[in-house]
Formats: sequence, structure tokens, C-alpha cells
Amino acid sequence: MDTSKLNPFDRNKPYNQLPLLPPPDKVIDNEILLRWGYASRALAQLNRNILRLPNPNMLVNTITLQEAQSSSAIENIFTTEDELYKAVSDSVKEKDASPNTKEVLRYREALWTGYYDIKKKGEVDQDSIIKVYQQVKDTRQGIRPPQSQVVIKRGQSELRAGEVIFTPPRGKGVIESKMENLIHYLNDNETYSTDPLLKMAIAHYQFEVIHPFSDGNGRTGRILNLLYLVNQDLLSHPVLYLSKYIIENKDDYYYNLGAVTQRKSWKNWIMYMLNAVEQTSKHTNQIIDEIIDQMKATLEYARKELRWYNKEINEVLFTQPYIKPKIIGDISGKTSRTTLTKYMSDLTRLGILTPKQDGKEVYYINIDLVRILEG
Repeated sequence: MDTSKLNPFDRNKPYNQLPLLPPPDKVIDNEILLRWGYASRALAQLNRNILRLPNPNMLVNTITLQEAQSSSAIENIFTTEDELYKAVSDSVKEKDASPNTKEVLRYREALWTGYYDIKKKGEVDQDSIIKVYQQVKDTRQGIRPPQSQVVIKRGQSELRAGEVIFTPPRGKGVIESKMENLIHYLNDNETYSTDPLLKMAIAHYQFEVIHPFSDGNGRTGRILNLLYLVNQDLLSHPVLYLSKYIIENKDDYYYNLGAVTQRKSWKNWIMYMLNAVEQTSKHTNQIIDEIIDQMKATLEYARKELRWYNKEINEVLFTQPYIKPKIIGDISGKTSRTTLTKYMSDLTRLGILTPKQDGKEVYYINIDLVRILEG
């Protein structure tokens, strides 16, 4: 019996037969719709919660920092929180940061690059996606060229390390045409009237399988998820911490991704992504709640003890885990080194900040914020 007709997928050949979007109508069933309801409700609660922040942009960087770190960790790019927080606080110049820390910081910058680009254009287009990729990988390369022999292999820690597990589409105009279809599917809500949350799940599979770039597709694809939700007004700011869920359920992520390719098993993939949105929304909500509660407690305590302390200084202490005196000076308008030294001493005495020596430099840690972010 010729089994090739039953399963035409061959991991060693370019998957040029990848079907265009949308998937068959029968993909969405009642179980998926129930899970979609839970995910939509959790995401809506998160979007409302973001607006409780005194300045949403102020804390987006803090939460986005965790997303950037987790997303990079999925690609086996690890950096310690200490390295990352120091780099973000400018306690070390980015050029002096470790290669892994630079990768994480580029992810965060790529997220903001894409965010401002789609807010300006009003849609997600190929140019925006390419800009995100270029920022992630610090490259000027675009869509991978047709002669590029890119394959996906098992990691060195896996059984049968180095074995090819998937060969993405390849050839002149092949990637471009599939990306054009993907982008049209995302932006045309009249022709493709599927709910945006379901579209995001479906499009994420399609993007990862198209694998349009030589490297960095995973990180670019996860950023694209957030940008699309922002574009569709399901999120006001890109703060959904999806990568944490993917890390904790990494095997299921790749298994369900492969099941769509090999068996057209869309249901489990969509259910996985919707559950990721629900659980991640709840987790991010908890982070926001804890930060807001801690900000209030810190402000109330410090105001009783320090005449110079105010709401603006309190807010800036929660913009990032590691603080430099200059940040306090910029907010307070005090540039005297003596005054700033006194301020930092006061905050240290009250336990609001904790000093840490790094060579000749001293930076100050908001231990409460670190506790919340790493909890």
C-alpha cells in the first residue's frame, strides 16, 4: 500500500504544500468556543487592569522585560535577572553586556519597534514583521532567500540529536506568497470574520511553519501575537506574558505544532493557545495587582517618613528593578550630588531600596518589585 498518499508530509522535503489560510470551517467546535470564552474574558480583565496603572507605559517595560527574558529562554538563550536588570538600568552599558543579555534587550526593543509601527499604520504588514525580526537578530536581512537550505533539527540534548524534524517551505516566491496570505488573513476581517483571538492562534502556527527568516522566527512570532492583539484592540499595551506559559509547557507546544503539520490536528493546537492566553492573562493580572498594591504601600510608608517623597518619585521606583540616583534626580529636579546621596541614603534606611556594589558603581534594587516579578 502506498502510504505517501495518506500522509504526504516528508520532514526532509520543503513543506511547500502548506495549505493557505483559513483552515477548514469544521476546525472550530463547541469545545474550542467554550475555551475561547474563558480566554476572552481573562484577556478583557487584563486589558481593564492595565488602565488601573497610574501610567501604563511606566510599567509596560517592567512586565515586557519578563516576556523578553522568557521568550529568549525558549530559544535556549539564558541570562540572569541580575545581568538583565543592570543592563536595563544602564548600570552597565549595553555594549558591555553579555551576548545573551543583548539578545534579551533586543527582543524588548523589537516589541516596542513593532508596537509603534502598527499603531502608526493601523495594521500588521510584512514590513512591520521584518522590522521586528531585524531588531531581534540585529541584522539587515529580510525574508530568507530561496536558495537558503534552512532545516529544523533536534537539539543536542534530545534523543537523536541533529536529526531533521522539519523542512520549511522554500523556493522563489514561495515564502512571499504564503506570508501575503497570512497577512491578508490577519487584516481582512470582512473576508475572514473569525474572532481575532482564534485568528491569532491559527496565524501563529502558520507563521512558525512558514519560518520566513533564517533565524529568530520563534521570538518574532511571539512578538507578532502581541502586536496583533494590540492592533485588534484586545490589548491596549503589549503586556501578555505568553512566553512563561510556553516555557512551562514547551513539550506540548512543539507537539501540538507538529500535529497540525502532520495530521491536520488543529483542535489541540488552538486549545493550547487559548489556554495559554487565559492562564497568562490571569498571571499578568496578578503581577499588575501586586505591583499596584506594593506601590500604594510604599507611597504611604515613605510619605510619613520623608518630606521630599512624592507620588512621581514613587512611580519611578517601580519602572524597573534596579535604580540609579540619576533617575531620582530627573524626576525630583534635584541635580546636586549631595542631595541625591541623601535621598538614596534615606530610601536605603527605610528599606525601600537596597544598595549593591558593582565594581566602582553602586546601584539600588527595589527588592519588592524584584520579588513580584520573579514570583
